[in-house]
Order: sequence, then structure tokens, then C-alpha cells
Amino acid sequence: MNCVQPEPGDWTSYLQKFQEGKLVFGSWYDHVKGWWEKKQAYPKLLYLHYEDLAEDMDRELDRVCSFLGVCPTEEERQQVKEGVKFDTMKNNRMANYSTIDVMDFKISPFMRKGKVGDWKNHFTVYQNEQFDKEYQKKMNTTLRFRTEI
Repeated sequence: MNCVQPEPGDWTSYLQKFQEGKLVFGSWYDHVKGWWEKKQAYPKLLYLHYEDLAEDMDRELDRVCSFLGVCPTEEERQQVKEGVKFDTMKNNRMANYSTIDVMDFKISPFMRKGKVGDWKNHFTVYQNEQFDKEYQKKMNTTLRFRTEI
């Protein structure tokens, strides 16, 4: 659906290209690691993880409010919580990439399910093991992702 990407092929070949950084935007590992390491020079960066938000939105909203130094009313907190729900964002043209011409929504939506752990429905055990090996080799960082709640 991302028309600037080369033809993805089947899942196995796409995953291989992804791990080798042979996609239009380059290496995912370099991109993520680079931003993670920016916090060393720029401590005013706040990282949020989708799984943490899915697990406890109130806790993560507290983290954001503390980081920003704001104290919203309960009504404002409810508005934020409603606005950042997956289904709300999936239907919001300002959040779902539907305003970007290179995304072909006739093929698929940019935002699919929003289900933590859905990757397990796509990766084989072998693919997961290979990904974990590549992650360990390329990431050499304190960044850890949760894969389930």
C-alpha cells in the first residue's frame, strides 16, 4: 500500500529485505536505534511504547502530563484518552496517513488492528528467532520492546 516501496513479494522475502535494510527508507534498526540514542544528547525526549499505552493508558497519560508539566482536568484527560484510542486514530485522516498520496488504501489501511502481539500470527518460530538474533546484533542498546501484555 506504500507505493514508494518496491514490490514487497511474499512475507518471507519482505522480512528478509526489511532485516537487511533494503527498503525505501533504509534500515529500521538504524532508524530506531538512532532516535533511542538521541535521548543521551537531548534528555527532553519522551519515549512511549504502544504496549504500555494499551496496558495502562492512565499511567502513561500521567507520564506525558508530568513530562509536559501540565495538570489537565478530568474532562481533558477523558478527551485525550478518547482521541488516542486505536479505532479513533484509525478513522482520523490526520493520523491514519490517508491524506498522503503514496499510500494506496485500496490495497490496505495503514493502521490495521492495533492488537498487541498480533505479530505472532505472521512470524514463524524460525523468523522470530532470526529477528531476535538480528536485533541483538544490530541494536546493542538499552532499548527493549515488549511483545505482549
